Amino acid sequence: MARDLRGFLKQLEQRGKLRRITAPVDPNLEIAEIANRVLQSGGPALLFEQVKGSPYPVAINVMGTVERVCWAMNREHPADLEDLGEKLALLYQPRPPKKLGQAVELGKALFDVIRAKPLRDLLPPCQQVVLKDDQVDLTQLPLLRVYPGDAERVLTLGLMITKDPESKIVNVGVYRLQLQSRNTMTVQWLSVRGATRHLRKAAEMGKPLEVAVAVGVDPLVIMAAATPLPVDLSEWLFAGIYGGAGIHLAKCKTVDLEVPADAEIVLEGTITPGETGVDGPAGDHMGYYGGVNEAAPLIRFHCLTHRHHPIYLTTFSGRPPKEDAMMAIALNRVYTPILRQQVPEIKDFFLPMEGLSYKVAVIAIEKTYPGQARRAALAFWSALPQFNYTKFVVVVDQEINIRDPRQVVWAITSKVDPARDVFILPDNPFDRLDFATEKPGLGSRMGIDATTKIYPESDRPWSETLASDPDTAKIVDQRWAEYGLADLQLTEVDPNLFGYDLR
Repeated sequence: MARDLRGFLKQLEQRGKLRRITAPVDPNLEIAEIANRVLQSGGPALLFEQVKGSPYPVAINVMGTVERVCWAMNREHPADLEDLGEKLALLYQPRPPKKLGQAVELGKALFDVIRAKPLRDLLPPCQQVVLKDDQVDLTQLPLLRVYPGDAERVLTLGLMITKDPESKIVNVGVYRLQLQSRNTMTVQWLSVRGATRHLRKAAEMGKPLEVAVAVGVDPLVIMAAATPLPVDLSEWLFAGIYGGAGIHLAKCKTVDLEVPADAEIVLEGTITPGETGVDGPAGDHMGYYGGVNEAAPLIRFHCLTHRHHPIYLTTFSGRPPKEDAMMAIALNRVYTPILRQQVPEIKDFFLPMEGLSYKVAVIAIEKTYPGQARRAALAFWSALPQFNYTKFVVVVDQEINIRDPRQVVWAITSKVDPARDVFILPDNPFDRLDFATEKPGLGSRMGIDATTKIYPESDRPWSETLASDPDTAKIVDQRWAEYGLADLQLTEVDPNLFGYDLR
């Protein structure tokens, strides 16, 4: 089982899903252009072995397909991720078991927690080389400049680790960092993220916030960091649950934080509250350049450690499909049992990639009373932190295949009266990178009830849905070869994605 980046890359190469590029390439625009073309076609992960201006090779598109994201999480198929979600749901909001079977399942989940407890390494690979103070030179990293309008090179797939100055609870997140100088970077993050809360507390206490950034970690750990967790649960623990064994951590050299022991590169530094830099513009997941932030928190790095011959793992954002969209599709499967536990009437939900992975949600419910679709939409928005920024929620009956765009559009067009079934919630906290809102960081949400209406939602009787005669369908099935049509392989639209076959 792969427990570090190198092990996972080896696994991909053995499966024919990694291509080594030996030709010299430029991290300024060229690598991203190559990687984007390969990703758009569902191609393999790439390892650029000769990068201009840096001694480090670059790995990219590592999780460029849903299949590879599943492998990173030690699963073979997206459907297997729901089993993992069921396990996490028990831990996310545990309830007293009412039956013996439920007690057994809870016991198994708790045993998995014990087995997933992090381990400590005294001689970690990530500290085979230690550079401090004037030796730290971030310009030697093969940071990518992805789009021609980007202000500077960026670090995009590092795990940022911070600690609450009061409770000491650790937060692990993935944020974009922009190069400012040999030893400084600015960070771009949302105001609701855990690290921003830590910085606010540090400011109230009049002390700097310690930061560590781990680059080139086991992709499984990245997926754990991207999973929505209650603030008092550890991403390290969840990574162990994902992988079936505790991950190895190492104490940093200069800050009171722990990082994955097998990380390729680790940056250690501090944020002094009030010390800022100009960040952006930079290409963003919305498909536009993010605006300029003239007061982005500035991180001063005073220590850099790495493995011998480290590999720099990176990615980039933009209009889907991109790696972050593939990760979101896989996490959709993990979220589903957690969401069902909190909102029982939701039978399934889907975040289509074309909806920027979280801006549009389609929810299927078992409708039993009037107004239930609106209630389900409101509950969805508050169920998990990621859903705060979902702009549109479409609620359909459970008979609708929510992964088939033809069925979803049919439900909207045939079951919705806009005056009755569309509701808008104004003035919600919002993603500042969403340029569609009138005010930065403040926007509206729309719910669409595309379910069959029942009294008193409508006084009109609902007509019966058209369907083939089942007896005739059986006869046609039996006589299909007799018609001379046996060579026709009739298939339905791909149910996994709107327009992309990623199986």
